[in-house]
Amino acid sequence: MASGTTRGGLIAAAVTVVCAVTVLAAPGTAWAGPNPAPSASATPAPGTTPTAPTAPAPSKDLQAVRAQLDTLYHDAAVATDAYNAAEEAAKKQSAALVELARKIVKGRERLAELKTRAGAAAAAQYRTGGLPDEAHLLLSDDPQEFLDGTGRVLQGQKATKGLLAELTQTQQDLEQYAKDASAQWQKLEANRKAKAKAQKRIEQQIAAAEELESQLEKQEKERLAQLEQEAARQAQTAWLDTGVLKGAQGRATTQGAKAVRFATAQMGKPYEWGAEGPKTFDCSGLTSQAWAHAGVPVPRTSQEQWKQLPHVAVEDMRPGDLIIYFKDASHVALYVGDGTIVHAPRPGRTVTLAGAGSMPILGVVRPGA
Repeated sequence: MASGTTRGGLIAAAVTVVCAVTVLAAPGTAWAGPNPAPSASATPAPGTTPTAPTAPAPSKDLQAVRAQLDTLYHDAAVATDAYNAAEEAAKKQSAALVELARKIVKGRERLAELKTRAGAAAAAQYRTGGLPDEAHLLLSDDPQEFLDGTGRVLQGQKATKGLLAELTQTQQDLEQYAKDASAQWQKLEANRKAKAKAQKRIEQQIAAAEELESQLEKQEKERLAQLEQEAARQAQTAWLDTGVLKGAQGRATTQGAKAVRFATAQMGKPYEWGAEGPKTFDCSGLTSQAWAHAGVPVPRTSQEQWKQLPHVAVEDMRPGDLIIYFKDASHVALYVGDGTIVHAPRPGRTVTLAGAGSMPILGVVRPGA
C-alpha cells in the first residue's frame, strides 16, 4: 500500500506543528478559545443577573493538533500494514527457498546415482567389445542360450534408454530449481528492503506524534483526550441514528464466539506495531490471532483481510465479523455485538472496546464463511 506523505513533507509538517505548540505553550500563552469565559470573580454589571462561568470552547489550535496526530498515527498504521505484508511474503519466500534447497540436494544425490549406473552400463558394453548381435550368435558355443538371452538384452537396452532419459530430466530439474531459487531470493531481498523502508516510516511517524504530544501540558493532554472521546461519541451516535442495526439479529457461530472470547480476553494489552501476541498486538495481529484461535486462518493484514475474505452488508454483520476502516483499509476491528467492537487502536493505547461507528467504516468481512 502507499506510505503516505514523503519523509521531507512529514518532518516539515511535524516541525511546523511542534513549533506552533511550543509557542502556544510559552509563558503567558494558554489554549483558549476566541472568546474566553468570564472569571468566576468578575463583578457583574449593575442591573444584570450573575451567571455561572461557561466552559471555554475547544481550542482551534488543539483541534489542529488532534488532526495532525490522527494523520501521523494513520500513516503509521498504513506503514504497519505494508511492513506486515512484506513480512508475510518474506516468510513464504523463505519457506519456498528451504523447499527448493531440499529438492536440489535430493536431485544432486539422484544425479550422482544415475551417473554411476550409466557408467556401469557403459563399462559393460565396453567389455563385450561392442560386437553386433550377429557376431555374438556365430561365436557363441550355445546359440540357443544366446537366443534365450536376447530378450534380456532388449530389456537391458530399454532400461538403459530409460536411465539416460531420467538422467537428462534430473539435470533439467536441477537447472529449473536453481532458477526458481534465484527468483525467490530476489523476491526475498525485495521484501526485506520493503520491510526496512516500512519500519523506518513507522518509527518516523510515531516519533513525530510522540514529540508533538510531549509538547502538551497535562491539562492540554486531558482536553485532547476529551476531544477524541467526544468525536468518537458523536460519530457513534450518528452511525446508530442511521438505523443500520435495526432488525439485526445475526448470532455468532461457534467459531465466531471463540474469536470474540479470545479478542476480549486480550483487553488491556498494549498496542505494538507488527505484533501478533501474546503480550502485545497491532490491529490485524489481534483479529488474525483471534480467528486462528477459533481454528480459521485469515490473512495477516487488514488490507488482505478486506481483499480476500467474503464481504457482508453492515446491517447483516454478526459477532465475530471483521469491520474494516478507512478508505485504504488501514485498520480492522472485531465486532462483538450491540454496535461494539474490540480492537488494538494505535501506539500508546491498549486493546479496548469502542463503538463500531466511531471510525469511518469501509465494510465488513466474514472469516469462515
